[in-house]
Order: sequence, then C-alpha cells, then structure tokens
Amino acid sequence: MIKTKLKNILIFAFLFSFINVNVFASDTLKIVAVGDIMMGTSYPNSSFLPPDNDAYALFANVKKNFDKGNIVFGNLEGAMTDSHTNVKSCSNPDVCYAFAMPTEFGKALKKAGINLMSIANNHTGDFGDAGRQSTANALKTNKIHFAGLVSCPTDTFTLNGVKYGFVAFAPNNGTVNINDIAEAENIVRELNKTCNIVIVSMHAGAEGVKYQHVTRNQELFLGENRGNVYQFAHRMIDAGADVILGHGPHVSRAIEIYKDRFITYSMGNFLTYSRINVAGVSGLAPIYTIETDKNGKFLRATLTSTRQEKSKPVIIDSEKQVLEVIKNLTFSDFPEMKNKIIFGENGEITYKN
Repeated sequence: MIKTKLKNILIFAFLFSFINVNVFASDTLKIVAVGDIMMGTSYPNSSFLPPDNDAYALFANVKKNFDKGNIVFGNLEGAMTDSHTNVKSCSNPDVCYAFAMPTEFGKALKKAGINLMSIANNHTGDFGDAGRQSTANALKTNKIHFAGLVSCPTDTFTLNGVKYGFVAFAPNNGTVNINDIAEAENIVRELNKTCNIVIVSMHAGAEGVKYQHVTRNQELFLGENRGNVYQFAHRMIDAGADVILGHGPHVSRAIEIYKDRFITYSMGNFLTYSRINVAGVSGLAPIYTIETDKNGKFLRATLTSTRQEKSKPVIIDSEKQVLEVIKNLTFSDFPEMKNKIIFGENGEITYKN
C-alpha cells in the first residue's frame, strides 16, 4: 500500500514538473532572423541557378538553426517569377541587376522552415507588377507569411496562441515607404492594438563595406534616400514595435537594445547564391535567435555565425568571424551599450539594464 502511494506521488511529481517546464517554455518566444536571401536567378540566363535547381541544398547546413524558431524570418531579395517579359530597364548596367528566382524555389523556403518574409526591397520590383504578384502567389502557395508592398503592407497571424503583426518598409517604388515615418508609426500603432508581438522589417541604409556603421543620419546611396535607420527604429519601438529586423546594406551592422526591445540594423547577405558580392565581410552573416516574452520584452539572443562563398551553400562559420564584427560595430556605434549588452564567446547575447 505504502509502495503504491509512493509510486503515485513520484509519477504525479514527474508529470507536474513536466507540465511546468512546458508552461514556462511556451511563455518564451523565439524569433530566428536572417538577412538577404537570393537563391540564384534565371535572368539573364540559367547559369546563375544552383545545380539541378536544388535551392534547398543551399540551406541544408543551417536547417537545424531554423528549427529552433516559432518565427523564422528572411528578406527575399528579388522576385519569384518564371517570366522575364517585364524586366526593369537600367540606365547603368554596371550597378543594376535583376533577380528572378523560379517560383518552384518557394518550396525550398518552406522546407527550410522559413515562415515569414519581407518583400519590401529594391529588387522585388525587378519584373514589374507581374513579378510582384508572382512573388506573392509563390509565397502564399507555400503558406509563408509576407508583407511590404503597397498592395500588402502588413500581415497578421496567430501561432500557438500568440498573435503576431508584421510590417516591412523600404525606400523603393511599390513598397511601404520607410521615409514616411508618421504613416509608419500609424501602421505600427494599429498592429499593436490587436497583436501580442509586432515585428518590423526595414530594408534601408547605404550599401557596401564602406557603410557598416550606423550613422544616426539620413543615408544617401546612388542618389536615393535610404532612410535614417536609427531614428526609424526608435520611432517604431516608441509606436509599439517589439523587434526590429534590418537588412539592405549587404553587410552586417550593429545591434541595439532600446526600451527592452531588440534591434538589428543589418543582417547582411545571408544566402545570396550568385551575382551579389560575398567577398570578405560581405560573405559573413548572422543567424539571430531572439528570445522575448509574450509582450515582446527582450530576454536573450544567440548569434550563430555563418559565411558563404560565391555559388556555394551557406555554412556555419567555426571561426565566428561575424560575431566579432558585430560586437565591435555595436560598441563603436553605440558606446552607451558597452556595459549593457554582453556578447558571449559562443554568440550568447544578454542585456544588463
């Protein structure tokens, strides 16, 4: 009799412990985020596509990192289209490229585990409105949430009882305008009224290795106003955003914690198979696993370092080069963060407020 009671008590204690662990785990949300994704282009010809059109092979080395996220985010740097009839005209071909990823590559994104994408950038419109619509259709077919065009500025969805709101901004035609900050604030406020977590994507800032630093000023590049990313990120958080995910400069930039919310100013070239420079620091990029509570408050993050070479899959960088790059940029551009953000040697990021 005593043995039976003891056995029942032990079973109950085990189950209670298990239930509590899962309750606490469900209160922590994990957002995995990466920068630019361009899985090869069929324009101007098929030589810029991966072998056998196997786009998933480009993700295979990092798939396990994506499996950790409730949300897995990336910026789709280009159109998903099987037609080249509406390709944009370029006044200077030396600085102008058009990216056409076959629509079937949407399956690779889905298989890799990506479930949220920005399509607000300077290449979504490479094949006109037809290319934009084709991109949207390919993502919808694979049940990947997206936003960022004037025609689809935001998206909301619920996962595991948490309602997410998402909006993506860029300075380019057809996208939600990053330079209209007042309207951007209105969009974020409206999302914040009905959503637990508001995620803001910004494709902004000048491009290239000369532009790794956050200047806190308007950034001009090739005659285009690429926004003031510092001002924009802070104003979006003031309006109710919880996580700011930056990309666009084709290099990684600093991170910042503002009002207990996480900001990454650029995640660089994550997986850009061809026709994008990945030499040196341009080929180094982070995978962020950002943990928040259900109200969006930053808890901790992990930065996994990756690297890529031209026309090869992205791989984990055992030398952790981009971790050191981002750490140095963070303390250079945000000296006020020096005693608050702590980078562990294995990429752990914690915050002391």
